[in-house]
Amino acid sequence: MQIHWHRRDLRLADNRGLDAATADDAVGLFVFDPTVLTHGASPRVAFMLDALESLRAAYRDRDSDLLIAHGNPTELVPGIAAALDADGVTWCTDYTGLARRRDAAVRQALDDAGIERTAVQDAVHHEPGEITTNDGDPYKVFTYFSKKWHDREKLDPLEPPTADDLAAVESGEVERTRANIPTLDELGFEEPDADLPEASTEAARERLREFCAEDIYRYDERRDYPADRCTSRLSVHLKYGTIGVREVYDATDRARADGDSESERESVFEFQDQLAWREFYTQVLWDRPDAVTENYKSYEHEIEWREDPEALEAWKRGETGYPIVDAGMRQLREEAYMHNRVRMIVASFLTKDLLIDWREGYDWFREQLVDHDTANDNGGWQWAASTGTDAQPYFRVFNPMTQGERYDPDAEYIREYVPELEDVPAETIHSWHELDIGTRKMHASEYPAPIVDHSERREEAIAMFERARGDE
Repeated sequence: MQIHWHRRDLRLADNRGLDAATADDAVGLFVFDPTVLTHGASPRVAFMLDALESLRAAYRDRDSDLLIAHGNPTELVPGIAAALDADGVTWCTDYTGLARRRDAAVRQALDDAGIERTAVQDAVHHEPGEITTNDGDPYKVFTYFSKKWHDREKLDPLEPPTADDLAAVESGEVERTRANIPTLDELGFEEPDADLPEASTEAARERLREFCAEDIYRYDERRDYPADRCTSRLSVHLKYGTIGVREVYDATDRARADGDSESERESVFEFQDQLAWREFYTQVLWDRPDAVTENYKSYEHEIEWREDPEALEAWKRGETGYPIVDAGMRQLREEAYMHNRVRMIVASFLTKDLLIDWREGYDWFREQLVDHDTANDNGGWQWAASTGTDAQPYFRVFNPMTQGERYDPDAEYIREYVPELEDVPAETIHSWHELDIGTRKMHASEYPAPIVDHSERREEAIAMFERARGDE
């Protein structure tokens, strides 16, 4: 018997770690690690619990089971393997600093117990260290990384195991691992207020099918328009591995072959480029695990971020008086999700208009997003803050009003999430920063005036970064 230790691969199909375990009869294991849970948040833990229920059902449909344990995996994984007389343990490699420290400790404990272990690349097509510069260094510029990423051959997706590939666990064996999956309350989390997506492989596949049938062909043209909803919404499924990266890529490659025009095929390529971004940020974090809390880019002097609790709270509540910013922050609260273009807008607003440290925004997203991924979110926040690798230059500052007018011209997205502006004409919404108090009161008395002047703050942001660079 082999044990496959699930972590961020909550599925049976296209699971390379589980496939390695099925060389011998395999059984699945999930460990609720208190150290990992301290970094959790209600939306993500709720999604994870639902995904685990779906995964356990898939095992039981094949006359096997998903074993559940709670505690330190350094002790539990070798202990359970020994109790089941397992020949070995497999898992899928994770690349964050926390995961690498955990896995190193479990690896050593298994070695000490004389139990074989195998870590298998699964979460990305090309693991960190595989795509490098000619000198063997990790890429710091996405364009060069992307070219090699697209040129590399991708593995085909794997079929799920059959009942013959999996092991039955007799009643009474390792009894503590056959407990029910805990509730949010039992884990110390509150029920999330947001409406969360269904957490299962079939739900992920249905979303992928729908996306590849239509929206992927206009992705390049319409992905930045939040009202169009022309994005895959697969990020949470890739985060928790309810679908495999090879299955996603294979479906998009077939969609590309089926495209009726060069523009449609190019649109599919642009979506695949987003998968490359995901892996670029994975290798950035693998190379620089300290970037979770530290600026990736060095400046001569400290950046003079402001301490402004009132402005930070207004940003979190979606009450800044900048409609596209507030719509994004309210979508985050309602859905535990935000459209990608809007993520860039709200991040730029926090760091360049409010002049607040990107870490405050990253921490808030980590608490609120159901699809929070350490590498992607950290990369995105440091890109917006001009502190990351291949980041937005510090002197390019998003104008939130221009961004709203360009990407939500009819204010459909804004009105959906900011009901105070429901009956306000789009041109008035997009000129909100220019209106006098009386005009604002007449159109939407409950919606706030802008809390800062964008033009003034843009100049302050540029000056702040120039001081950090030593230019002043």
